[in-house]
Amino acid sequence: MSRASLSAVDDPSLDLDLLASSLSADAGDVRLLLKALVTRLSDALGDRLSVERSGGRLRRRTDEIRRVSIRLSEDQLDAAVSGGILECTVSRSSGGIRIRSEKVTTDEWLRRLLGSLRDEAASSEATRLALEALVIGESG
Repeated sequence: MSRASLSAVDDPSLDLDLLASSLSADAGDVRLLLKALVTRLSDALGDRLSVERSGGRLRRRTDEIRRVSIRLSEDQLDAAVSGGILECTVSRSSGGIRIRSEKVTTDEWLRRLLGSLRDEAASSEATRLALEALVIGESG
């Protein structure tokens, strides 16, 4: 990694709006966006990342992602593909009880996800590396 990419992630003024817009624009196909996020964040998030793939008991499971759920601190961020559109929800819990849930745009969902990852990256090497991969566009 270059020194520039390291400083970009460590910089608290990292432009999350720009990064979120870039991710959203680069992934005109919402399934590609979800696949890129899962690929780059799975190691850092571990069991806090849940992925539901297409297919089921009667149909063979595919690589196609249908739903992603990410738990970060007290927030749960869900994104589900419905008819080629990404439906995004952010929920807040307190003491294990969901106290609020709101539907948000894809850009807002990405901003919240990236903001939480940036906050966590201050104390987690794996999260820092995953966020760097998103910033500079590499996978691994």
